[in-house]
Amino acid sequence: MQVTPTHGGSTTKGVEAGQPETVSALDGTPSRPERGSSKNLQTTLANPIHCQGIALHSGVTVDLVLSPAPVDTGVRFQRSDIEGSPSFPALYDHIVDTRLSTVVGCPTDPSLRVATIEHLMAALNACEIDNILVAVSGPELPVLDGASDAFAFLIRCAGRKTLDKPRQVIEILRNVRVEGENGAFAELRPAQRGLSLAISLSFPAQAIGNQRYAIQLDERRFMEELAFCRTFVNRKDIEYLQSIGLARGGSLDTAVVVDGENILNPAGLKIEREFARHKLLDAIGDLYCAGHRMQAGFIGHKSGHTLNNRLLRAVFSDAANWRFVPTGSSSRAVTKALRARVAA
Repeated sequence: MQVTPTHGGSTTKGVEAGQPETVSALDGTPSRPERGSSKNLQTTLANPIHCQGIALHSGVTVDLVLSPAPVDTGVRFQRSDIEGSPSFPALYDHIVDTRLSTVVGCPTDPSLRVATIEHLMAALNACEIDNILVAVSGPELPVLDGASDAFAFLIRCAGRKTLDKPRQVIEILRNVRVEGENGAFAELRPAQRGLSLAISLSFPAQAIGNQRYAIQLDERRFMEELAFCRTFVNRKDIEYLQSIGLARGGSLDTAVVVDGENILNPAGLKIEREFARHKLLDAIGDLYCAGHRMQAGFIGHKSGHTLNNRLLRAVFSDAANWRFVPTGSSSRAVTKALRARVAA
């Protein structure tokens, strides 16, 4: 991954992700997001930052630019390879495909799509970035490390800026559950604080088998337990995907490849239960398509992008399922506006 800051017209030498000590940040040194009494205020990036990487399915090199955005912008994507194309929000009802990844589309122009957004969305959620413009020069994000660590690295290099308006958090008020095939389900429940997540999975491949993992989401735990956990795939599925022109940008550096009881990556897994941890990472990204951080408990069994998106649609199909916290005149106004949008 080549990283180039765009602050003040200066540039830095391209570096490999995972070596933050060698990077000159936009203002001199890499910085973690600031903490303190401003925690409940909205945030954005302190500076824009650019990188290049390989797109997972096309195998094409794409440019990615993450830029600061004003209050109440949310996460928005833009296709920089199409001149004059509008930006569009990463919201659950703009998700147009969930078969191989989470794909967001422009509601006014179906041809404008960006695929494989879930790993970036997870990093934005965990690092508490509320407002950002994501410009990419193609129809999918670069795969980078196959996880969220590289995206979190970019966010740390760019720095985080606190804005002057309170953050809105979605509180889940009652259990909402969606079900899939073979006992699969995804559920959101009320919670006293933050976002907690628990997931279990069951795969016939012996290298995966049955796994569980749970976490109370915060930036530190995300970075220490989930951010580096890679996507995974069965060897036979790779052969099929490549036969139809997909998965051209994947490699043993960006995905765990499983063949029965064997893991084909020479270095093996990065950590025990890497498969379940990655599924939690995906869920953290998919849930951020609610448009705001959540106060809820998430439980998933054999769940994936499709069930995660169906779950959000189920939540927002009934105004009794959720509310914004903390309450106040601003929160009530935003809640009323979003509920009116759902009703429409």
